Order: sequence, then C-alpha cells, then structure tokens
Amino acid sequence: MTGDEKETTMKTANQVEILLVEDNPRDAELALRALRKRHLTNKLVWVKDGAAALDLIFGPDGAANNCVRCHPKIILLDLKLPKVGGLEVLRQLKSNPAAKTIPVVVLTSSREEQDLVRSYELGVNSYIVKPVNFDNFSEAVAQLGCYWLLLNEVPRPLAGADPSNPKP
Repeated sequence: MTGDEKETTMKTANQVEILLVEDNPRDAELALRALRKRHLTNKLVWVKDGAAALDLIFGPDGAANNCVRCHPKIILLDLKLPKVGGLEVLRQLKSNPAAKTIPVVVLTSSREEQDLVRSYELGVNSYIVKPVNFDNFSEAVAQLGCYWLLLNEVPRPLAGADPSNPKP
C-alpha cells in the first residue's frame, strides 16, 4: 500500500461498509461503477491484495489478538490474489472470533469445484462466479450490494471487534 492509500485506509477503517478485495483493476472498476450507480459506494474501500485486506481488518499486529479494527457490512473477495490468496484471507477471517460474523462473498472467475468446496468449508456466505458479460457482471454486483447492505441483518460486532463502537 502506498502512503496515501494507507492514510485513506486508516481514516476510513472504522467506517467501511463494503470492502472490495480485487487485484484486477478492470473488474474492480466494473464493480465500483455498478455499486456507484445504486449509490452504495460512500463507504467502500478497494484493496488490491489479500495482505492489504488482512491489514485493514486486523491492523498491523494481525489476527493474533482476536481484535478487529474494521468490521465492514460485506467483504467482496476474489480468490486469485497476490501476496495472500483469497482462501487464506477467508480462513483467517472465519477462524477469528471477532471477525467470523463479517459476511464474505467470494466473487471470482474460478469455476473450480475445489475452490467452491473449500470456500464453503471455510465459512463463506456466498460464492459467485463473475459473469463474463459486462451487463450481467454489473447487475450481479449491484444486486449483491443491495442485498448485503440494505436487506441483510447481521449481529453487532463482538466486544473488542470495532474500537470505534462502544459496547451497548
């Protein structure tokens, strides 16, 4: 992450609603455009690799302290990522008590059965193969955003999961 990206990320870490983890700039731009069209990008952060996603969620100390500094309403996660792969990101999220309730949707081009099975074994909430057609891809992302941000109900973050939200 560049210094500017880190600064923006630090400012917004506790305000993120959508975390887009996508290394392909074209796919990321299509997703952003589809979400923007539905007015769902105000609190969106895009990171380009798995290491940056884990750093945003857990901070520089990693998941070791069972503390989450960013608790987005949804993570849109590609599987084929540089630095740390999507399956490893998913494993770390779902094995951490403070992060396991964050909904994760795998949005990938992989049709490999082993990726699908492994994702569900690790606790993914949904697995979607990216449509090749631009219009279909845009519509799929827009529907994902609407469902997970507007309709889906999630439990409050666990104590210590989000330092910006005091306990009730």
